[in-house]
Amino acid sequence: MRILIGDDHLLFREGLRRLLEQLHTDATFIEAGTFNEVVEQCRTGGSFDIVLMDLHMPSWPGFDGLRDVQALQPGVPVVVISASEQLSDIRGALDHGATGYIPKSSSVKVMMGALNLVFSGGIYVPPNALAAAVATEQSPRRRSMDGVDRNSGYGLTQRQREVLDCLRAGKSNKQIAYELGLSEGTVKIHVTAIFKSLGVKNRTQAVIAAAAMAS
Repeated sequence: MRILIGDDHLLFREGLRRLLEQLHTDATFIEAGTFNEVVEQCRTGGSFDIVLMDLHMPSWPGFDGLRDVQALQPGVPVVVISASEQLSDIRGALDHGATGYIPKSSSVKVMMGALNLVFSGGIYVPPNALAAAVATEQSPRRRSMDGVDRNSGYGLTQRQREVLDCLRAGKSNKQIAYELGLSEGTVKIHVTAIFKSLGVKNRTQAVIAAAAMAS
């Protein structure tokens, strides 16, 4: 496995490399300290299995830089590992194609779990981003006289149920974003929350679970 690590802090690159060595003992690591170096490695360094990179590195051009990296490494997961935990940065990264967003403040256990999820084909979104998305999209709940929440929908918000309906129709994140008036980053956050609520790992399992609940 070939892993590209892009971060302008040498100590963080070394720490991340040591962590990844625990997951993949046979991995080869290539490091870059600026965004331009990341691009150069993507252009001339051969193909990678995953790219891990920070935001706001020297020569960072903005979120469009993620698209540049993906264009040079088609189909390769690009994961942001950043000190920023702002929802705008998380959504911006996901909107521009990032496969996951891992805060640098994460514990070793959380970081290992997040990386394992990404390596297995999943998308990692920080819990605070999921909570913020739910809070933003949460519609007023109605309760009957017995106190039962009639809008719970198996623990999903109204917006998440709408996203789930779109998943059942086989629609892509881009199509869902267009139809529901959301950003693709917000759709990814909702999809991750749906997977967690239903106890599934992918779209196919989510659709099967939704069909079973509806029957």
